[in-house]
Amino acid sequence: DPHPLAPSPKKGEGGQDPESSLAPLSPLGRGAGGEGLKKWLDEANSHPSLDYYIKKRIITDNLYGVDIMQEATEIAKLRLFLALVASAKKVDELEPLPNIDFNIMAGNSLIGLIRVDEKGFDDLSNKSKGKAKKGFAHDPTQGNLLGRTVLQGNLLAGQDASEYRRILDEKNKNIALYKKHSFQSDAVRDRDHRSQESSVLVLRNEIDKLNRESQEKLNELLLKEFSDRLGIKFEEAQLTGKPKKRVLNIDDINVLEPFHWGYHFDKVFERGGFDAIIANPPWEIFKPNAREFFVQHNELVRKSKMDIKEFEKEQKKLLQDPDIAKAWCGYQSKFPYVSAYLRSSEQFKNQISIVNGKKAGSDINLYKVFLEQCFNLLREGGRCGIIVPTGVYTDLGAKQLREMLFTKCQVDNLFGLSNERFIFEGVDHRFKFCLINFEKGQSTDKFNASFRIDPREAVKPSDLDHFLNNPNEQIEILVSLVRRLSPDSLSVMEFKKDIDIQIAKKMMQFPLLGEKIDSKWNLKLTAEFHMTSDSHLFKTEPAAGRFPLYEGKMIHQFTHQFAQPRYWVDEKEARKSLLGKNGVDNGQILDYQGYRLGLRSIARNTDIRTLIIGMMPRNIFCGNSVLSLSKSNLSNAEMLLMMSIGNSFVLDAYLRSMVSANINMFYIYQLRVPRIQKGDKWFDAIVTRAAKLIYTTPEFDELAKEVGLAQKDPHPLAPS
Repeated sequence: DPHPLAPSPKKGEGGQDPESSLAPLSPLGRGAGGEGLKKWLDEANSHPSLDYYIKKRIITDNLYGVDIMQEATEIAKLRLFLALVASAKKVDELEPLPNIDFNIMAGNSLIGLIRVDEKGFDDLSNKSKGKAKKGFAHDPTQGNLLGRTVLQGNLLAGQDASEYRRILDEKNKNIALYKKHSFQSDAVRDRDHRSQESSVLVLRNEIDKLNRESQEKLNELLLKEFSDRLGIKFEEAQLTGKPKKRVLNIDDINVLEPFHWGYHFDKVFERGGFDAIIANPPWEIFKPNAREFFVQHNELVRKSKMDIKEFEKEQKKLLQDPDIAKAWCGYQSKFPYVSAYLRSSEQFKNQISIVNGKKAGSDINLYKVFLEQCFNLLREGGRCGIIVPTGVYTDLGAKQLREMLFTKCQVDNLFGLSNERFIFEGVDHRFKFCLINFEKGQSTDKFNASFRIDPREAVKPSDLDHFLNNPNEQIEILVSLVRRLSPDSLSVMEFKKDIDIQIAKKMMQFPLLGEKIDSKWNLKLTAEFHMTSDSHLFKTEPAAGRFPLYEGKMIHQFTHQFAQPRYWVDEKEARKSLLGKNGVDNGQILDYQGYRLGLRSIARNTDIRTLIIGMMPRNIFCGNSVLSLSKSNLSNAEMLLMMSIGNSFVLDAYLRSMVSANINMFYIYQLRVPRIQKGDKWFDAIVTRAAKLIYTTPEFDELAKEVGLAQKDPHPLAPS
């Protein structure tokens, strides 16, 4: 009777070598139920503490980890050791701690080779030596107490074998001997302590030497992928003007600290990848952050309320220092070539969303890259559990990742949570995150979901286990329904109950707002000026010829006076910018000269209202936090109708189940709205009531006349 925790081999599979990571719990020998398993069971049953023995085996043979911070890997090792020591019930059950230096390693998890080009590696080896390697030097350590080392063993490998394969064999056998030391009894250790320790040191030095030499060649292969295959250049940032491009060199690759999975964990990838991955990746955008950089050099920059103009003034002062200017250019130069790799590499092909056959631009968010990397590192049938922001199931930029998960994985659970009760103490309480687990190699028809996003419904840390395992908290969502409700973005709506799904299905009788219908009014949203890239146009004081710049915080439902403007834009400069380099200004009417609807683009689904639309007066410009809809696409009466429907509770509830922190055009275009128009029931009643709600200032006199409001009977809120 084998130990109940020992796994049975899968049909059609043999066992693994002890150093394999893919045995789910404990290593098996060659052949199902063979000598290897018997040997393992004999060792386990003869050990003073079965619990200690099993945990020690798991730590040395089954667990792997990578982090770019060396100190993080040391903390991970320490915690594993503490868990191991805690399993011993008596002092005499304790043993020397195992060697896991080659299980938990430091490196860049995203940049590196998962599959190594062996021929390319061999070509580099032969080139560096001037000729193919014909023989091996004598191994001075072959007589140590741990047995014959790999260099001697390789003499039997045959001269036609791959150089890369020889190096892997040498590395793996040395690591196996290195680990074997941790499983020796105290008696063996004490027999020749000095010789034993010196042999282990020699082994460690030999492994490090192999790894260093291999890293050099693997980095060269990676450089070829960057430069030759993908055509990526290094862009040296300048204080003014465009960056200078040059050819990448090996130092540019070395500084990234690549981790070559296929080399360091080759036994894992010989069998397809990892059985299981647990990840909590960074949740930040990969691009230069000026405030983050300059805060190191000036206390004033720490002011959280500092606006764009104040910050730009302080930044200019700091850049007068040559050392700071050089550091700033160097900091900016670190990002473009890595960004280009993450966007163009076949390894990360799901980072760019395709909507209606076109690429949808978005920043590179590291959580999205890590999610795809987890998929790459799993074997078929492998499972992943990962913690990421809720944007993974709502944001347009993650659309292609959702397609990957739905078509190439079985998604089991998707849980959306608010951090209001500080499940993560170091994260802002307003942050929302998602727990998702999936199995690679299938497709998803349906998955379990649960959402506790509203701060009033936030889960306490002590209740988390109950929430995750309570069927009453969960709802089943069909992927086919997701595709019907969000055909362009595949956004998953945050349904709480079955009735929410029924309401969504009823709304499907109406067309999408993004669908063009010849006989009906159609919606087209635009964005005008970007608050960062167009900031040079913004003035901080009003003056003749300047019009106010509207931001999202200035509008609310049925009002354009929710806050005062911070910036003004010169009309001549604005027209030139809006018409573009090749545009000719013939005095044509542009959008800013007519009435427009303004829609807040920053709209969290935890705010009191998510969808906020206000009518904006003529002769104003819009920042990118306002999506605008001009009269050229709808009549004034139709805009009033759209504003009323958009500000309804029904549409707000529908949209807030789709978004996390921002609204973009695609979300609005996927709303289903009845296209009633002049002559239809309710049209005049809705338009008249909406006009009364906005007719509070003289700016809307002309609009009021158009929809038939009597001048002699103004709205009671209208000023005298």
